[in-house]
Amino acid sequence: MTFWDGNLGQFTIILAQCLAVTVSLLLSLAFLLYMDRKVWAAVQLRRGPNVVGPFGVLQSFADFLKFVFKEVVIPAGADKTVYLLAPLISFVLATIAWVVIPFADGWVVSDLNVGILYIFAISSLGVYGVIMGGWASNSKYPFLGGLRSAAQMVSYEVSIGLIIVGVLISTGSLNLSDIVRAQDGRYGLLSWYWLPHLPMVVLFFVSALAETNRPPFDLPEAESELVAGYQVEYSSTPYLLFMIGEYMAIVMMCALISILFFGGWLSPIPGLPDGVMWFILKVVFFFFLFSMVKAIVPRYRYDQLMRLGWKVFLPMSLGWVVIVATLAQFGMPGYARWAIGG
Repeated sequence: MTFWDGNLGQFTIILAQCLAVTVSLLLSLAFLLYMDRKVWAAVQLRRGPNVVGPFGVLQSFADFLKFVFKEVVIPAGADKTVYLLAPLISFVLATIAWVVIPFADGWVVSDLNVGILYIFAISSLGVYGVIMGGWASNSKYPFLGGLRSAAQMVSYEVSIGLIIVGVLISTGSLNLSDIVRAQDGRYGLLSWYWLPHLPMVVLFFVSALAETNRPPFDLPEAESELVAGYQVEYSSTPYLLFMIGEYMAIVMMCALISILFFGGWLSPIPGLPDGVMWFILKVVFFFFLFSMVKAIVPRYRYDQLMRLGWKVFLPMSLGWVVIVATLAQFGMPGYARWAIGG
């Protein structure tokens, strides 16, 4: 029996895997944020970051150092414990959700059979960081931003959950790796779930924008009425943790879209080898779509946001679950297999 076969060896391996995923995510976020800002700049016909490093590629690292070395200012009337705990919770919850994400076949920290339920649980807890930050600041604007975020995230989690249920019926498994393997077919990208579940792909993408407080649904951070929402009283490292948590949640949604509907690590062209590179390219593509939406779509009013979630997305996603379940149980054999992704 070697050292790696014992409990301490297994713990060391798992710790190394977690560190590798976390460091890779943080480095990728720096470059994705750079891409985000460059996309906005291109749409608005300006240069964007172009000074720090070649073509401004090191701007994200310069911003990181600036936040780390700035003084942490805590408002006089704030609850200091909750005030400092809130951004930490947002960051930690956004990070640990990645342990069940398969980057390639076998490339996953923890291949849980209930991976989807795990992500649901973590994302449901994520709202507490925002609420705690808004309340602990002892200011009206952050408090209103926290309340908005709670209502918004709960509203669109319902739609996201029902959309995923349709995919689960198609797969028959809660394991994210099994969902990707179920989309492996002789027709490449035509075998993926985006085709039979096309209406839900659009709904999932829009719901992901709302779930992550991304424009045009960034009402908890609306500077026109709430200055900067729940994080207006934050500065330095606590503010940075909020931002990292938010962007990590955005990339998580891009990863889920890739896994649930677009084959994860699978190659879109039959004959080409599958691998982690395909997964990365898909995530970057959907992050680009997130950036374009922010650059070109105006912000919704709050009543429009809630009406869209409860009166449009919820009935549509619920109806789709009924349709997919009916086809799976009673539908015509050939069409039903295609409609549920089989």
